[in-house]
Amino acid sequence: MIPLRDENPTRTVPFVTIAIIAVNALVFAYELSLGEGLKDAINAFGVIPYDIAHLRNYRTLLTSLFFHGSIMHIAGNMLYLWIFGNNIEDRLGHVRFLFFYLLCGLAAAFGHVVVSPGSHVPTIGASGAISGVLGAYLLLYPRARIVTLVPLFYFIRVVRIEAKWFLLIWIGLQVLNGSMQFAMEQSAGSQGGVAWFAHIAGFFAGIMLLKLFEFGRKDYG
Repeated sequence: MIPLRDENPTRTVPFVTIAIIAVNALVFAYELSLGEGLKDAINAFGVIPYDIAHLRNYRTLLTSLFFHGSIMHIAGNMLYLWIFGNNIEDRLGHVRFLFFYLLCGLAAAFGHVVVSPGSHVPTIGASGAISGVLGAYLLLYPRARIVTLVPLFYFIRVVRIEAKWFLLIWIGLQVLNGSMQFAMEQSAGSQGGVAWFAHIAGFFAGIMLLKLFEFGRKDYG
C-alpha cells in the first residue's frame, strides 16, 4: 500500500515538517556528490549498534536521521512524513513537534541497538522518527481517510482507508518482517537488512510520548 494523501485538513502551515524534508533533501544531494566517499560518510554518520552499545559515537543517533541509502528510500520516507507529519505538527505546535520527532528517532535507534547490539552495519534513515509520527496519528486521527494506492496483481486501485486500518496493517507488517529477519539472523549468524525494530520502537515511542507532548495544549476540533 502506498499512501497518496490524507483527508485531514490542518489549521497551520507545517513549517517544521517542510524544514525537515528540506534538510533531508539537502543531505541526500550532499551524499550524491560524494561519489566513492559515500561509504565513509555513512560509516561516520550512521548508527552502528556495536558502537552505541559500547558507549561510542552517540552523535550518530541524530545524524543518522538525515541520511538515506537511495532515492526510493528518501522518497518513501518523505512521502510518509508529509502526509502524516503536518497533522501532528498542527496538533502539537511547531517546536514541540520538532522535539517529538527527534525523540522518536532516538527511541527508534535505541530499539535497533537493543535487538542487534553486536552489529557493525551502519543504519541510516528517517523512518524511525517518522514511525513515531505514525503512532501519534493512530491515536489522534484513527478515522481520518487515507487515499491509498493498492496494487492488486496486474491491477492498481486507489481506495480510501481509515487511518486506523492503514496504520495497524503497517505496524503489523513491521512486526512480521522484523520477526522473520531476526529469526533468520539468529539461525544464519548474519546481520544487516532493514532495521524493522527501529520502526517498531519508533511507532510505540510516538504512542507513549504523545500525551507528554500534548500536555498543556488546547484540544480542538
